[in-house]
Amino acid sequence: MSAFKASRPAGTVEVGGPKVDGETRVRRLAKSADRLVTQPFEGMDTVHDIVAYAARVHGTRDAFGYRDVIDIVEEEKEIKKVVGGKEVTEVKKWKYFHLSDFKFMSYLDVQEAVSEVGRGFIELGITTEDIVNVYSATSANWQLISLACCSISTPIATAYDSLGESGLQHSLNEPGCVAIFTNADLLSVVSKVAANVPTLRLVVYDGEADNAVLDKIRGARESIQVLSIDEVRMIGREKSKDILKARVPKPETVACIMYTSGTTGAPKGVVITHANLIASIGAIYVLLGHHLKPADAYLAYLPLAHILEYVVELALFFVGMPFGYGRVKTLTDQSVRKCLGDIRAFRPTIMVGVPAVWEMIRKGIVGKLNQSGNLRKSIFNGAIAMKKSGIPGVSTIIDSTVLSAVKAATGGRLRLALSGGAALSRETQEFLHLSLVTMLQGYGMTESCGMCAILPPEYFNYGTVGLIMPSVEVKLKDVPDAGYLSTNNPPQGEVLIRGPSVIKGYYKRDDLNNDENIFTKDGWMRTGDVGQFNADGTLTLIDRIKNLIKLQGGEYIALERLESIYKACNLVSNVCVYGSPEAKQPIAIIIPHEANLRHALEENPIQGAVAHGDLHELCANKKVEEFVMKECNTLGKKNGFKPMELLEAVILTADEWTPESGLVTAAQKVQRKKVAEKFDAQIKEIYRQQ
Repeated sequence: MSAFKASRPAGTVEVGGPKVDGETRVRRLAKSADRLVTQPFEGMDTVHDIVAYAARVHGTRDAFGYRDVIDIVEEEKEIKKVVGGKEVTEVKKWKYFHLSDFKFMSYLDVQEAVSEVGRGFIELGITTEDIVNVYSATSANWQLISLACCSISTPIATAYDSLGESGLQHSLNEPGCVAIFTNADLLSVVSKVAANVPTLRLVVYDGEADNAVLDKIRGARESIQVLSIDEVRMIGREKSKDILKARVPKPETVACIMYTSGTTGAPKGVVITHANLIASIGAIYVLLGHHLKPADAYLAYLPLAHILEYVVELALFFVGMPFGYGRVKTLTDQSVRKCLGDIRAFRPTIMVGVPAVWEMIRKGIVGKLNQSGNLRKSIFNGAIAMKKSGIPGVSTIIDSTVLSAVKAATGGRLRLALSGGAALSRETQEFLHLSLVTMLQGYGMTESCGMCAILPPEYFNYGTVGLIMPSVEVKLKDVPDAGYLSTNNPPQGEVLIRGPSVIKGYYKRDDLNNDENIFTKDGWMRTGDVGQFNADGTLTLIDRIKNLIKLQGGEYIALERLESIYKACNLVSNVCVYGSPEAKQPIAIIIPHEANLRHALEENPIQGAVAHGDLHELCANKKVEEFVMKECNTLGKKNGFKPMELLEAVILTADEWTPESGLVTAAQKVQRKKVAEKFDAQIKEIYRQQ
């Protein structure tokens, strides 16, 4: 066994036999070099065990925090914009929530509620052969349903709450779901598909439901029951806990069929067992447990239908950390009335987000700085520069003075943040790390229960996704066409993973499960991601194989990597980079960051572009396109982009990309092919003029 030579102990080590041609040696976290982690403690074999342990150890401590909606406030606002050279005024209605303070369930409360729901489901005829669909916003009730199903050996199937009728119908019919849990405001979607889901016989909801919608669901088929979650708990409360004994899960029992976001086709159902989840909880505990304390507080708002949020919540529940369940629409003070937004009301110490969230926070800070005047902006930039220089003792002073207002916006206690789900640009990571919070990165996928790598604070660096998780082992396989080789220095190649966190296959997809381009005969899963092992044992991601495009000059560019950098431009809200073998350079389809673009045009006037004019007209202005492209390419050059990686042209669009339009997935991942199809005419015109 050999380790890398570095200034600090290498975080990973090589294990197993000698190097094979075309691959690196297998690597593991140094802590788990002899044995991969399969559980946090002996005797912790299922999610059911986690619930029992948490109740026993954490007892009456706060577990799940939630806020009631006291009122919905409607406000009318006059919006002025320039259309066709004339200023017009539109009146728009905006809805704002008035929320209660956070209320909490204790760990014992959670255990009892889980037991009640479990007993209620058994009484309602839910068996171990059945599947319960969870089509709901992230909330305490989402978890109660999930944990209850885990306790009675009934798998759940996940569905993003942003799904429309066709998406929901697919997620119900493919697994043949007999029951669904949803929110009152999503019942109307359920009512439109219920008649087309022959297996559906039970609908459970929370919130205040419209009786007409409930009647429509009941009318879809005589056998359909519709109950509130409180009614299910009441039914369970009347039944003996003895009925749960015959339903206790085993490690190999399926806990969840989690549907991927489907960037390359129809969503795939990833079959996750209790053993997979327990290994992942154990891995987080072994690598990061000393950083996670019951005195911490976690703000939960990402979709629980995404593996990142799902596994993080299970791990922090095990640790005994209180959660505050928030909503994306009510995170900040601007989106609520007569109360604080979720972040300032809960004052978290730990947050997890996808890059889009962190980009939004960074651009929000920049936007406020732009409005604060040149003096404050200069003071802020000077403070950041001093922190970056690493002068001893200066950081603490700057944090408590210049940066105190920035930190107060997130409650003032935030100390750890993790970005996952996609690549985060160095600019954004560095900006937030210096101005707000220790910003870590992680790497995983649904198929590995989110486990592959996480960057612990001890190994902090920019541009790396961290150390290999102790429940998996990793090797890199050559991608010769693109020059990513195990013999490179540092070693590069496709990331292959194996271990107790990694699934065995997809639901009803034998074609994929028997495909050795995905699952090899010796147990490895090919991720399709291209990675690099660094000298300190950390892993850096370069791109996805499917996103490597060969340009006219014969060299490859990595589209996802380019997007992560260009998305960090203050003028960019979202971006899709497109390249083709006939092109010399890529182009970018960009949704501009409206507030920052308008501010930039005020400071850098462009003839024919009215800074506060109609956004569609600004996007159609060729000089504005050139201005945005110049800003993006400046950032690209700063990041060491080669000439062929810089943008040849930019297409601006004012229209948001939504799951309903098909241009992003339910997890907000860009559907590159569909975006290219939508803007095909503009793309062809750009390349025609080359």
